[in-house]
Amino acid sequence: MKVNYSDEDVIKGEKSIFLAGPTPRGKDNISWRKEACAILDKIGYKGIVYVPEYSSWKPKESYVDQAMWERIALSEATTIVFWIPRHLPDMPAFTTNVEFGYWLHTGKVIYGRPDDAEKIKYLDWLYELDYGEKPINNLSELLELAVIKSNEEKLNRVLETKY
Repeated sequence: MKVNYSDEDVIKGEKSIFLAGPTPRGKDNISWRKEACAILDKIGYKGIVYVPEYSSWKPKESYVDQAMWERIALSEATTIVFWIPRHLPDMPAFTTNVEFGYWLHTGKVIYGRPDDAEKIKYLDWLYELDYGEKPINNLSELLELAVIKSNEEKLNRVLETKY
């Protein structure tokens, strides 16, 4: 597994999972993406994991550079995992709402959130409407499904180019 952080060039052309969702804003909040990467490593995922945070886990320096990195990585991603542990006021995930709606139509999205996430009813409804699936409430299960989807999508892309 290769973790590709937003202070690095986007790695292209390989199967990949983008970890979409809220980024902690305070220095005392630990990113959920650290746990997600550990889970993916334990599962044995062989691919790129796009992490829209700096490798040093420090705050972003440039909003525009960050947004452009995310747009490129989201476009490249085989699978987009939305994990939304929304809690107000510390983890509002306002940008995540926009990204969720923007990328939902791609068919690459897998969505989950803990049972205690706040203000997620609309996201739940939209995901169920568009994908016919319920949101997953366990990060490990969500990532296991993402690995399966990523492997399937990569295989589909290979077959499309050959035939």
